[in-house]
Amino acid sequence: MTSTATEQALPGTAPAPTSEVELSIGGMTCASCAARIEKKLNRMDGVTATVNFATEKAKVSYADGVEVADLIATVEKTGYTAEEPPPPAPHAADAGEAQAAPAAADGELLSLRQRLLVSLALSVPVVLMAMVPALQFDNWQWLSLTLAAPVVVWGAFPFHQAAWTNARHGAATMDTLVSIGTLAALGWSVWALFFGHAGMPGMRHAFEFTISRTDGSSSIYLEAAAGVTTFILAGRYLEARSKRKAGAALRALLELGAKDVSVLRGGREVRIPVAQLAVGDRFVVRPGEKIATDGTVVEGSSAVDASMLTGESVPVDVTPGDAVTGATVNAGGRLVVEANRIGADTQLARMAKLVEDAQNGKADVQRLADRISAVFVPVVLVIALGTLVTWLFVTGDTAAAFTAAVAVLIIACPCALGLATPTALMVGTGRGAQLGILIKGPEVLESTRRVDTVVLDKTGTVTTGRMRLQDVIAVPGEDEGELLRLVGALEHASEHPIAQAIAAGAVMGVPPLERSREWGRTGSLPVPENFENVAGLGVQGVVEGHAVLVGREKLLKEWSIELPPELAEAKIAAEGEGRTAVAVAWDGKARGVLTVADAVKETSAEAVAELRRLGLKPVLLTGDNQVVAESVARTVGIDEVIAEVLPEDKVDVIKRLQREGRAVAMVGDGVNDAAALATADLGLAMGTGTDAAIEAGDLTLVRGDLRVAADAIRLSRRTLATIKGNLFWAFGYNVAALPLAAAGMLNPMIAGAAMAFSSVFVVTNSLRLRSFT
Repeated sequence: MTSTATEQALPGTAPAPTSEVELSIGGMTCASCAARIEKKLNRMDGVTATVNFATEKAKVSYADGVEVADLIATVEKTGYTAEEPPPPAPHAADAGEAQAAPAAADGELLSLRQRLLVSLALSVPVVLMAMVPALQFDNWQWLSLTLAAPVVVWGAFPFHQAAWTNARHGAATMDTLVSIGTLAALGWSVWALFFGHAGMPGMRHAFEFTISRTDGSSSIYLEAAAGVTTFILAGRYLEARSKRKAGAALRALLELGAKDVSVLRGGREVRIPVAQLAVGDRFVVRPGEKIATDGTVVEGSSAVDASMLTGESVPVDVTPGDAVTGATVNAGGRLVVEANRIGADTQLARMAKLVEDAQNGKADVQRLADRISAVFVPVVLVIALGTLVTWLFVTGDTAAAFTAAVAVLIIACPCALGLATPTALMVGTGRGAQLGILIKGPEVLESTRRVDTVVLDKTGTVTTGRMRLQDVIAVPGEDEGELLRLVGALEHASEHPIAQAIAAGAVMGVPPLERSREWGRTGSLPVPENFENVAGLGVQGVVEGHAVLVGREKLLKEWSIELPPELAEAKIAAEGEGRTAVAVAWDGKARGVLTVADAVKETSAEAVAELRRLGLKPVLLTGDNQVVAESVARTVGIDEVIAEVLPEDKVDVIKRLQREGRAVAMVGDGVNDAAALATADLGLAMGTGTDAAIEAGDLTLVRGDLRVAADAIRLSRRTLATIKGNLFWAFGYNVAALPLAAAGMLNPMIAGAAMAFSSVFVVTNSLRLRSFT
């Protein structure tokens, strides 16, 4: 898939890359393979490439004048295969192409499993006969050769093939080490059997974990050759299977969408594949069905279960005018939805793209591992040769020298180094997607470790961003429910946000009222007469024979109505807390005061407490006045408030905090937050917000729940810690094992088992991230 990303080159600089392509790479067997391909691509003029061993993909940016065919040719000249993957299937209905890659991976896994099982069946007797002298009957060594030869030749064929391909291109990889080691062990054994004393009837062979001096012509290493091949095949198989599991979350995300849909055509329902759906089409979603694509409800009301997409367990009520997301499930009534976005533009497709881009990227720690892997294999070959020469010079024992050199070759394979970062990243980003957390790239993980301050935008982040009726204060002797019912009837006819908040509160009921009242339960409100909107003051009209006034205190004064002291005090107290107070009167007398405010999300206080537990200092940032901001801050437990900030000044606030030595994370959702999100050390965009904010953020929180911000930081830190733990094990293993092998303290078969275990350990450690909650 290619995309254009034209940039203006500065005078005197090389032209910036203008296009981007993602290539599927075949034939890679270790991190040094990926490093070689990356190095070759980056040597091309105008090309910047990143090759990921775990995902088997190369992300390449290239300038005008470079063709995709040139990139593929370069990869093929390096000894590997490359192809441009088919365009992403816009819907799950396009299953053929979408399933091709997983099917190919399954075929490779099956082939590897077959080689492993056959090699295991043949190797076990060979190893047992070599390790247990009691099993060594006359001429047992010839049976060992018969069983071991197919393992080394056929079982290890993928290693030999890759080693030969790399040798033809003047390169060496992990396969080179395995191939040389196993073939050398087999070759030595064949020579000793046919031309030495090892083939004599009655020959006995003692197994030792370390190397001892022997007569070289009577020593055979068939158990090492067969055992190493089997152990490495087992490690390779477990790696491949674990990598498949690591990518399962992304595949599950891609497969969430509906396959067909009932479209309304000429008043009739027509069932068509989702791929044929167009923007503007209206389609029907029955209870239990998946919503086919992103759209707007035009008819019906229901509850929508978005748990598979966002991790939110509570279904969300939707009515006409509400937006719905493709792949979510209609849990209630029949809906008619108008399609707004299809294919790659849908939220599901964009989520999948973000996750895939993150998995294909590289953190700084991975780049270090890649640089080491690129030079590691040639260094190991030199060390193996040095070990052989040193043992020959010091001991004169050819068999011991050979054994030590083979052990060095086998123990040093840098598989674990190559898998340490990509597998943890794949599992971590995949688990994040399941929880509604989208990590844009691996470099984001480093940022989450550094941040110490989190700046929270108020509207839409800490609060709902919608006005909500907070309280009803009635004069003594007046029924609060009756007051709210009459006011709600009048405000229902107004389009003003405050009026709509009061009307919604009248239908639902607010504390201290209960929805169990008959009028609240049915949601029915009287129909007003002579409704009039008084510009800038409020509304007036007749409800059930009462002349009702709702609005500013000034509106009541125009009708010569004064607020009694208790209502005047309630109004002043509400405004002191940053709420909007609305006065109510009917039939010439003041009856009560309603308070309206942008409601704080129920989970915001818990989220702030969780952010504090992570060692972050929360700061509330808003364009609202200081009184409102401080009221919200007190409600959720924030001490530091920066209020009355213009949208264009939010960036300056972030920069000022950074100049104070703070590493700043910013959480926001609006267009006016986009620049601040991009400026912050770590930008967390609420997925319920605007596209501009989501594009600018480093982490996207699909749910509008601030608690997910804390989860996102915890997951990112856990993923980074897993990567560092993996790298510590991989580096430590090679550093410790090489001297042991060179000193003759490791039998080659034990070395092969240890090498395979190191790779399996790294992948298994990464898979623990799947249990993150």
